[in-house]
Amino acid sequence: MKIGVLALQGDFSEHLAALRKLSVDAVEVRLPSDLINLDGIIIPGGESTVIGKLATEAEFIAPLQEFGKRHAIWGTCAGSIFLAKYTNKQQPLLHLIDIEIERNAFGRQIHSFQEMIDISSMADKKDLNTQFQAIFIRAPMISAVKGDVKPLAVLANGAIVAAQQGKILVTTFHPELTDDLRLHQYFLTLVNS
Repeated sequence: MKIGVLALQGDFSEHLAALRKLSVDAVEVRLPSDLINLDGIIIPGGESTVIGKLATEAEFIAPLQEFGKRHAIWGTCAGSIFLAKYTNKQQPLLHLIDIEIERNAFGRQIHSFQEMIDISSMADKKDLNTQFQAIFIRAPMISAVKGDVKPLAVLANGAIVAAQQGKILVTTFHPELTDDLRLHQYFLTLVNS
């Protein structure tokens, strides 16, 4: 299995490290040609407008959209915005998951927080611990899901923070900033499905 991590901007190195801990062949993706022979790709957190601008300049939008029709893609934080169909700001989007997402939904950087969330819909069925320490940094929130999109995790206040449509997965938090590899493992099951 070979998984790429979009390395245009953001915390791609943390995702690469997490995948390598799972003995996955993980590579940086900087050019559309880097998508060849990948089984899946992660779009990391960072700044969604910058990721979109750099992807547009590198003529990455159409290749990523085509890739997403056949392969698994996971967007974390800013990556979840980039994958969405709709957001509250005009910017380049991939339109690969039928969600509306609100940028910086919880406030500025000083309002970053951590919260335990239930990941039972993504955890291995043998895993008795379904709690996950989610880290939110200038985080977006999924404000609406449409079509066959499944919400996978919510905060205590009901805000949707993870969703899936087919092989497209989004989390509005940063699993790569923890030592808990269960969400990376879940993504690998989507890659293999």
